Amino acid sequence: MSDSRALVSLDDVRAAAERIASSCLRTPVVPLVAADGSVPFLLKAEGLQPTGAFKLRGATNAIALLDDEQRRAGVVTHSSGNHAQAVAYAARAAGVQAIIVIPDSAPDIKVAATARWGAEIVRVPAAERLQRAEQIASDTGAELIPPYDDARVIAGQGTVGLEVVEQVPDLDVVVVPVSGGGLVSGIAAAVKALRPDVRVVAVEPELAGDLAEGWAAGERRVWPVADTQRTVADGLRTDSVGLLNWDHITAFVDDVVTVSDDDILTAVGTVVRGSRLVVEASGAVAAAALLHDRVDVGDGTAVAIASGANIDPDVLARLIG
Repeated sequence: MSDSRALVSLDDVRAAAERIASSCLRTPVVPLVAADGSVPFLLKAEGLQPTGAFKLRGATNAIALLDDEQRRAGVVTHSSGNHAQAVAYAARAAGVQAIIVIPDSAPDIKVAATARWGAEIVRVPAAERLQRAEQIASDTGAELIPPYDDARVIAGQGTVGLEVVEQVPDLDVVVVPVSGGGLVSGIAAAVKALRPDVRVVAVEPELAGDLAEGWAAGERRVWPVADTQRTVADGLRTDSVGLLNWDHITAFVDDVVTVSDDDILTAVGTVVRGSRLVVEASGAVAAAALLHDRVDVGDGTAVAIASGANIDPDVLARLIG
């Protein structure tokens, strides 16, 4: 993975799977049971990871690849919450100091969860998070662990795809939520290498639909941060997919669709009641696309990636009440 714009290979993903095996859970695939007893699709339960989201995979792989000098200097990242927790957790497990730059709009529950792993927290306006993280890296020598635009991270997230292909032999469609694109990049690279017949569909909130707009136009698009901050899916508020992620998406993804915030909130309650899995709004986006017929599955078998479970308990109670 020496070329920063080279696509992640199946070998990269398999190597990542070996590195993270002792730290990251091989999450189950569970059925979503509808009110009539049918099972319209399956859910990959990434919210069961120790930090409550798939992000632990990429962070663990990236930190495992640090050399001794980089470990001594520590790591820094920027994130709205789930990647922040992942880097903090993985750094603590590896005995590495971590500094996490978090937007001041991030939910308090995610900030508190990050702090408990011993990381130093720096709060900034959302538009300044990358700049501040890069400045800290420059000032301290800390290794920047990007949340998505990084081959190490993409390979780690791709282990979700390896597992789904093994767990669901009759797989036809994988539906994946998108923010910066790390998860869908890795999953798509792994799935297409193993099962090129399986469709991979990316899903965004309408209010943070930069990828959908870019997909339709045939070129990567960047949205104002103020626009993407509107969606209830706080983990999907990135203003654009990364450059390396765009390369993976255009190479491997079959379609990009969007869902409304109302669809997302409805899906949270439906997933909890139908699968007994807790999901945050960001983690319900893929399910929302299937529940509201944004993805044509026909009689095939679909898996929605339930990417995270870090939701405020009061919000969850309202959505399932």
